[in-house]
Amino acid sequence: MLAQLFKSSRNVHPAPTPGKVRFVGAGPGDPDLLTLKALDALQAADVVIHDGLVPNQIVLLARKAVKIIPVGKKGFGHHTPQEEINARIVENALQGHTVVRLKGGDPTVFARLDEEIEAVEAADLTYDIVPGITAASASLSAIGQSLTKRGRNASARILTGHDMKGFADHDWRALAQSGEVAAIYMGKRAARFIQGRLLMHGAAPDTPVTLVENASRADQRILATTLTQLPDLVDQADPKGPALMLWGLSPRDAAAQDILVQELA
Repeated sequence: MLAQLFKSSRNVHPAPTPGKVRFVGAGPGDPDLLTLKALDALQAADVVIHDGLVPNQIVLLARKAVKIIPVGKKGFGHHTPQEEINARIVENALQGHTVVRLKGGDPTVFARLDEEIEAVEAADLTYDIVPGITAASASLSAIGQSLTKRGRNASARILTGHDMKGFADHDWRALAQSGEVAAIYMGKRAARFIQGRLLMHGAAPDTPVTLVENASRADQRILATTLTQLPDLVDQADPKGPALMLWGLSPRDAAAQDILVQELA
């Protein structure tokens, strides 16, 4: 009898059924570039854990969410440790919630997705990935160019200016060749380092380089220059928002470059 009472008392508050985790790409910032699948995920979310670069207009689409948790990461600024982010994702999902881990751009591009998936798998939780438009695509659209062009380059690189050890090293000799194109994330603070490495390996000083700050947003800014002038332009323009560097490309509209020169004079 006592055993039955004890057993029934343990079932009064059974452990919640684990929820699931959805890694969702918020796109580059313009809410109109959010995918329909991403919108559906947000509107079905119980908990949203979002990057600091995701605009409020997108975060607020999660009307059902009982928790909105910002976990901002900004270069050389406020930083939420990755281990803490992992713990929050797992904790909320184990409580039975549908957790949307909302990432700027696309979750699969420089977004530490693998580390978060490993934490989710270790907790025996289920997950899915909802891709988003990455900053490179939005930046290329802003300058009217494509990452690959027949007769110019049959391959292109997606690089980061920083890694966990500081400035990131790459195959600069290959990148310095004529006709090479690259989208460089997190490169504005590494501009002088990137310039030095490319010149050291034979890059033409007049190779075009374009920075697109806040791609796709209302305050988007396009900064067109050459390798020789790159660090000085970054210092003078002092971009505060996220900026993507397009190596080997200039804006298609020459008039836009004239306007930028006047703004930075």
